[in-house]
Amino acid sequence: MDNLKFRKILILFHLLVAGFMAPAFILVAITGGLHMVGGGEKQDIQTIILTENASLDFSSKTIEDDVRALLKSAGVNHDFEYLKNRGSSAQTRPTSRPYVSFKISNKELIAEMVTPNFQKAMMEIHKGHGPKILRSYHKLVALLLFAVVFGGILVGLMSNVYRKKTIVTLFSGSLIYILLIMFG
Repeated sequence: MDNLKFRKILILFHLLVAGFMAPAFILVAITGGLHMVGGGEKQDIQTIILTENASLDFSSKTIEDDVRALLKSAGVNHDFEYLKNRGSSAQTRPTSRPYVSFKISNKELIAEMVTPNFQKAMMEIHKGHGPKILRSYHKLVALLLFAVVFGGILVGLMSNVYRKKTIVTLFSGSLIYILLIMFG
């Protein structure tokens, strides 16, 4: 396969994969940008009344079943995919929709129903706290992003017209990023 044909294939791959990833990157750009300027992430928090002496052992191997049983005993109908356990606190997931937060304070278990607004829910998806299937999709998007960036650089380096521009912008962008990390 000659250089020109291979470049055309890389460009087509680049365009198709970029189009496939565009919705995820638009969400990330909007939610990340709004987050950086302090825009609108809110959540409604309601205390859940637990039965007297309610407790959870966050180190238990059956913690998810224990949480389901505790919520049922408190009359809370809440379905969740998995539990994010931090040892002395836990959250049902995904947190991109209403979830329950548990923490131990002064040896007392506290449970709260947390309902994020749209902006907060989208930020939770941005951070990877959405449904498991969406997390799998985002892992694929991350892998494809690497392929698109690497493929774009490769296309630039393969072209006599764009080789110097590709090298200069890659070097400049890398240098700026490294300097911002070191001194920012």
